[in-house]
Amino acid sequence: MELFQLKRAADVKQALDMAQSAAAGPQNAPAVRFLAGGTTLLDLMKLDVERPTHVIDIHRLALDQVETIEGGGVMIGATVRNTDLANHPLIKTHYAVLSQALLSGASAQLRNMATTGGNLLQRTRCVYFRDTATPCNKREPGSGCAAIEGFNRNLAILGTSEHCIATNPSDMNVAMTALEATVHIEGPQGKRSLAIDDFFLLPGNTPERETALNPGELITHVTLPAPAPGNRSAYLKLRDRASYEFALASAAVVASVSSGKIDHIRIALGGVGVKPWRSHEAEAALLGRAPDAAAFAAAAEAALQSARPQSQNGFKVELAKRCIQHALTLATQTA
Repeated sequence: MELFQLKRAADVKQALDMAQSAAAGPQNAPAVRFLAGGTTLLDLMKLDVERPTHVIDIHRLALDQVETIEGGGVMIGATVRNTDLANHPLIKTHYAVLSQALLSGASAQLRNMATTGGNLLQRTRCVYFRDTATPCNKREPGSGCAAIEGFNRNLAILGTSEHCIATNPSDMNVAMTALEATVHIEGPQGKRSLAIDDFFLLPGNTPERETALNPGELITHVTLPAPAPGNRSAYLKLRDRASYEFALASAAVVASVSSGKIDHIRIALGGVGVKPWRSHEAEAALLGRAPDAAAFAAAAEAALQSARPQSQNGFKVELAKRCIQHALTLATQTA
């Protein structure tokens, strides 16, 4: 870990001012990072993957509330802890898929520290990204992707490029994608908001850029739209062991059934995509159909039709299909 300056912000404006001041400092291209729970950032700093020159502590900012908003949706502050969010009555009652996803991730101790904003910015667990002795385009652009010819069992089969096949590791992000969350941001140029599917970027030729967040910008909160009438949801995570493990494949499903037909459906996948993977193809295959095994199988086939497995993760194609089918069954069996 290298030396860095640590400052504590009292509010959002001060945090942004500190970041802007640091970026304009005399050092060559200073790296500024915001610190909340630190469950990812501190690990990567110890590994020399992240090397910020300035760290701004934001955990005392007034961004730790979960509140209803006009129109029946909910606002989630960026520093809300994962444990608090998973167990909040609003989330458990109206957004069960999000609560289930959060509780399936990490450990109780980590969930007590990890935050909503930090989870959105969680970095990949690819072993080559975290090992500075190996090439990684995400960590060092242009150095190559060791995973393509190396250990890639846990990595992505959807959205990959010749430059990167790393997965997004978050469970929360998958559920947020199925719920069509909006990410709200403040920065030197003011406030803006992005649909969560636009917030995460495909690797393409620039795998080092994982999100649309610009330098000096801060996530302030996330909003979820009002639940669709009569919707039910489920999150299913398949992994090598029952706890404290990242997904090999996961599925978040939000569905409504009326008169025996699916009239609202959202599906997002984890563990198989370079970003939380919204499957519009699977949704299109289900809309207007009866919630039965044949429809679920067709949706699973549609979701994985563009999969590009690597040398060791071809099993994820079938695993993800089965995950989707079972998650759909869970979300619709009593709808």
